[in-house]
Amino acid sequence: MPKLLIRDLRRVVSPAGTGAPLRGRALGELELIENGYVLCDGDRIDHVGRMSDLGALAGDVVEIDGRGLCAIPGLVDCHTHPAFGGDRVEEFSLRAGGASYEELHAAGGGILSTVRATRQAGEEGLRQAVERHREWMLRAGTTTFEGKSGYGLDRETELASLRAIRAAGGVPTFLGAHATPPEFAGAEAYLDFLLAEVLPEAAELAEAADIFLERGAFDSGQARRYLEACRSRGLVLRLHGDQFTESGAIPLAVQLGARSVDHLEATGPKGITALAGSEVTGVLLPASALFLARPMPPGRALVDAGAAVALATDFNPGSAFCASLPIVMSLAATQLKLSPAEALAACTVNAAHVLGRADRIGRIAPGYAADLVLLDAPDWRYVAYHFGGDVVATVIKDGAVASERAAY
Repeated sequence: MPKLLIRDLRRVVSPAGTGAPLRGRALGELELIENGYVLCDGDRIDHVGRMSDLGALAGDVVEIDGRGLCAIPGLVDCHTHPAFGGDRVEEFSLRAGGASYEELHAAGGGILSTVRATRQAGEEGLRQAVERHREWMLRAGTTTFEGKSGYGLDRETELASLRAIRAAGGVPTFLGAHATPPEFAGAEAYLDFLLAEVLPEAAELAEAADIFLERGAFDSGQARRYLEACRSRGLVLRLHGDQFTESGAIPLAVQLGARSVDHLEATGPKGITALAGSEVTGVLLPASALFLARPMPPGRALVDAGAAVALATDFNPGSAFCASLPIVMSLAATQLKLSPAEALAACTVNAAHVLGRADRIGRIAPGYAADLVLLDAPDWRYVAYHFGGDVVATVIKDGAVASERAAY
């Protein structure tokens, strides 16, 4: 396989250092190379440097002309829900007319409406859906994505969802405890079923387990039971928490040593302090807050307190129908008051940490995966500055061009 040389880049930009997750001031520190190159050997980065230091290359080399382009690491989306059938466009219209997310959920909409469509899709339908959604993410610069189950809520569809995510190259998370399906009398009976009938095989397919700890979903005691059982099967722990109310998600995440707690729109000062003093990463989902007209998570306060934070899309059909991390970066800058540099680190190296991969993705450095995004812009910050802009020119995954913008 020939080497891949991306040459004459206007600028190569990567989070500084070698550690993860980045916190505080370190979150906004970058390594910048002007007039640079990136040399990939197979699926790994071999060298990064200035063009003036590039010597003669032996063997077969494929070259990409990077003149006028900026290179950033491949983006990492550490929280998505790509395995679903149907859509919720009617619900979107009703919400635009004033119905709240909680009202729609109580009336049989929300998650349970997608459960019905997802069960009807079947395994092949789910496989096609995840592949389609993966392509949307890839075109926006996402080279690594996590994907959750949670729209099946029965044994067959939950396992089919995890298989579809794995087949599409995603990092699978078992979110069996997303809601209680109507065929069960209550959350406890459903958890009995999940842990006895679904978890044993789900643990063979997934890398992590997640639960929706929220009023109307699962409470703290139920979440502890579920997560402890999942941990006993070798799964990393994650939580949906503090989306609408502070219901104990952060204390539980800290006690159990969870990898992350995600959402945090309702997190107050005590929660910020607790996260900052822990090893738990707060995954911020501003597209969801925007979509639901909810308060934004306290991104600036979390960073200033020293908490580890990551950014993700929360791509799903009901509360965040957005597959673009560049849009999330824009929201992080304008709504969460993170700098573009902090936003970049939050959806590269820190998101990679949430997925247990920060030693091999999330930076442009020798030995890391050859995953890069080439931006057609005079400054790399256009990825956040140009809200919804067409700035992603080429996406490189594992040392090969995976997506390329069509010529006008």
